[in-house]
Amino acid sequence: MNKEEVLQQKKDFFEIKIEDDKVLNLEKIFENKHPIYLEIGSGKGEFLSKKSVQMKEFNFLGIELKKRRIVNILKKLDIVDNKNVRLLRLYVDHKINQWIKKDSIDHIYIIHPDPWPKRRHHKNRLIQQAFIDSLTKILKADGIVQISTDHTEYSKWIINNFKQRNDFISVYENHFTQEREEDHITTFFETTKMKEGFNPIFMKFKKVNNTKKEGNCD
Repeated sequence: MNKEEVLQQKKDFFEIKIEDDKVLNLEKIFENKHPIYLEIGSGKGEFLSKKSVQMKEFNFLGIELKKRRIVNILKKLDIVDNKNVRLLRLYVDHKINQWIKKDSIDHIYIIHPDPWPKRRHHKNRLIQQAFIDSLTKILKADGIVQISTDHTEYSKWIINNFKQRNDFISVYENHFTQEREEDHITTFFETTKMKEGFNPIFMKFKKVNNTKKEGNCD
């Protein structure tokens, strides 16, 4: 097959088609009941392609909006090595729970979301209360939201939004860390920003019952 045919084969295998207001049947799509890890904003696909190999007994759903980025991700995926991956081309906002079933996701990754640094653009930031409302709906009990950013002010914004909640606690005692986990995957964007002197800030929040909340996010 030529490159175009290979790419089309990958597109047919990996990309999920959605219908308006119809919830995805992820068990049917993946053909198993393995835990589902969701990456919101898959960028160039380094994380998704490598993490899914590290964790073959988990399903990975990557969401990206731009067609060009979907193509770049497809080029990194292999139908055999990454058979536990699916892609969804979708604009992500607080309506994400219209397509993803309640209590169906085990872990959510949001890696370097756009910080929209200018104050007048803060309304465009992904991390808002309405968006977190949707995340808590699609997450299972004790599910994790894992976020990283190299923008210090945005990290404070993210932490403050989660501190307002009674359905999440911070996994990290001080709400963030700059230590990488042992199996950390460094993306192209992270490498570029580190060369510019911007080190990533890692945050991790666990979904809890309202009555179970402890002091970490107070």
